[in-house]
Amino acid sequence: MDSGAASDTAVRLQFSHMGLFVTDMATMTDFYHRVLGFPITDRGYLGEAELVFFSRDPRDHHQIVLVAGRPPGLPDRIVNQVSFRVGSLAELKRFYARVRAENVRELVPICHGNAWSVYFRDPEGNRIEVFLDTDWYVHQPLREVIDLDLPEAEIRRITEALCRNLPGFKPIDEWRAEIANKIAAADRDAARG
Repeated sequence: MDSGAASDTAVRLQFSHMGLFVTDMATMTDFYHRVLGFPITDRGYLGEAELVFFSRDPRDHHQIVLVAGRPPGLPDRIVNQVSFRVGSLAELKRFYARVRAENVRELVPICHGNAWSVYFRDPEGNRIEVFLDTDWYVHQPLREVIDLDLPEAEIRRITEALCRNLPGFKPIDEWRAEIANKIAAADRDAARG
C-alpha cells in the first residue's frame, strides 16, 4: 500500500455544508428558511450572482448556500439528496406534518430499519431527506414505506418487528462499536503506513 494513500485514509472528514445553484432565489430562500427552519446567516453578491447562506449550527457560518443563476443545461437533479438529522421521533412526525401541509413533491416516509426518513423535493427538484436513527441495525439498503401518522410506540414496534426478521439485525450501539473498531484499525494501519 502506498504510504501517501494510507495517510490520506486517516483524515476524518465530516460534512460541513453544500451549495445549490437555483433559478428562483425568492422561492428557494423561503423554502429553506420558513419551511425547513434554517435561519439566514448572511446574504450578498459575488459579482452578479446573489448568494444566501443558512445555518442551524452556530459553529458553522453556513450549512447551505443558495447561488442564483443555475447554469443553462444542468439537469434538474444534480444532487442525489441533502440529509438532515432530527433529535426525536416526535420531531420527525411534526416535521412530516409540516412539509405535508406545504404540498411538497414526492413526499414519502420511509423506514430503513436503521433510520426513519422523510424524503421530498424542494421547489427546484433537489431531494431532501430528514431522518432519525432507530435503535437497530440491519443490512442496507432497505426501503419500506412507513405511516408516520401512527403513534410513536406503534412506529417503534413495527420497525423493531421488521428489523428482527432481517439479515444483520443487532442493536445500533453494537453496530456502532464494530464500526468504531474498524475505523480505529484503519487509522492504526494508516499511521503505520
